[in-house]
Amino acid sequence: MNASASIQDPISSALNKKSFDVEAIRKDFPALHQQVSGHPLVYLDNGASTQKPQQVIDAVNNFYKHDYSNVHRGIHTLSQRATDHFEAARETVKRFINANSLAEVIFTSGTTNGINLVAQSYARSNLKAGDEVLVSAIEHHSNIVPWQILAEQIGIIVKVIPINEHGEILMDEYRALLSDKSKVVAVTQLSNALGTITPIKEIIDAAHAAGAVVMVDGAQAVAHTPVDVQALDCDFYAFSGHKLFGPTGIGVLYGKQVLLEAMPPYQGGGDMIKVVSFSGTEYNELPYKFEAGTPNIAGVIGLAAGIDYIERIGLDAIAEYEQDLLDYTTEQMSAIEGLRIIGTAQHKASIVSFLIDGIHASDLGTLLDHQGVAVRVGHHCAMPVMEFFGVSATTRASMAFYNNRADIDTLVKATRKAVEMLR
Repeated sequence: MNASASIQDPISSALNKKSFDVEAIRKDFPALHQQVSGHPLVYLDNGASTQKPQQVIDAVNNFYKHDYSNVHRGIHTLSQRATDHFEAARETVKRFINANSLAEVIFTSGTTNGINLVAQSYARSNLKAGDEVLVSAIEHHSNIVPWQILAEQIGIIVKVIPINEHGEILMDEYRALLSDKSKVVAVTQLSNALGTITPIKEIIDAAHAAGAVVMVDGAQAVAHTPVDVQALDCDFYAFSGHKLFGPTGIGVLYGKQVLLEAMPPYQGGGDMIKVVSFSGTEYNELPYKFEAGTPNIAGVIGLAAGIDYIERIGLDAIAEYEQDLLDYTTEQMSAIEGLRIIGTAQHKASIVSFLIDGIHASDLGTLLDHQGVAVRVGHHCAMPVMEFFGVSATTRASMAFYNNRADIDTLVKATRKAVEMLR
C-alpha cells in the first residue's frame, strides 16, 4: 500500500471549510487524546519531536504487515514492493523541498547525521588549516560540534556570527566576518531554542558573494514554513522526520548535485558500492553513494506519509494558523507576573521560551507535567544561547498546528498554579 494512499477523507473535508479546522485535525493524532496525571494531555514539546497522525502510523504499520523486505537488488515481490515505496518516498521529498534531481535527496538518520556528513565529506576534503567556518550564535549543538571536531582534525577556524538581545542575527556583523577565508557558513533557518526565523536567503546570498558554501539546518523550519531549496540557492539543507510528524531515526540531506558528485563517501558498505575487490572499490552513483548499509525503510515510508499529510493541509495555512497561536500565547504568557520571554525576534515561529523570577525551569516543568502539560526544560541543546542570555535553562512551549487556544489557556492556568505553589 502506498503511504500516500493512507491519507483519510476527514482531512480534506475539514480543510475545505473556510476556517482552519484544528479540531478536525486533532482527531488524526491518537496521542493527543489521553490523560497524564489525571489531566487531559496538552502537548507543547513539538520543538523536540512532533506527535504522529494516524495516517503515518498506518503507513508504517502497513509496510511491516504486508511489504516488509530489504530494498534494492531483490528480485522477489516483497523486495520490489519495498523498493518502490522507498523510491516513491524520495520523489515525495524531492517535490516537498523542490530539489532539482532525485540524486540530490539523500536519506540519513536525521539532521545531525546530515550535518556531520557535510563536515566530514565536503568540508574535510575541501578545507585546509586556516580556512574559516562561520556559525551563528543561535545554532543547535549539532551545527556547532561537527565544525569544532573538524577544527581539531585539520585546523580550520570556527567563527561565531553574533546576535542581539532579541535573538536575531546581526547581519552587518555577519557581512563583516565574511572574507576570502570563509569557506562554509553553517546556519539554522529557525532557532529551536528561541523561535527566531533567520533571514536565510540574505545569509546565503552574502555567503555566495564571498565564495562560501552554505549548510542550512532546517530541522525546525520544514514543519512551519514552505522550503524551496532552489529558490534559496542553498548548497546543503538537512532536516529530520521526527519533527515533521514522521518517525524517529530518519532524515534528509539535500545537496547540490555538482557538490555531491565531487564529495567522497562518508561511510562504506551496502548500497554505496558498485564493485568491491581487494584491488579497489567502485562507488555507486548518487544518491546511493551516501546511503551505506540497510536504510531505515519504514522510517522513509513514514516520513513520506508525514509530508503527504502536511501538504494536504498546506504549509501556508499552517504558518498563518501558527502565527495567530504564537501571538495569543505571547500575549497570555506575558501577563504572568515575573515571566520573561527569552527570544523576542521580530520574525519568529511558534516557540515561546521563558523564565519566571525565582523559579527554576525544572521545578516549573515538573509541576506542569503533574497538570498534564508537556513542555521542554533545559538548555535545548543550545548552551551558547543560554550563555548569551545569562541563564542556565528555560521552559519552552513549542506549538504545532494541532494545538489550539484551549491548550494555551491550560498552559497559562497551570503555570499560574505552579507559581503559587513554588513561591
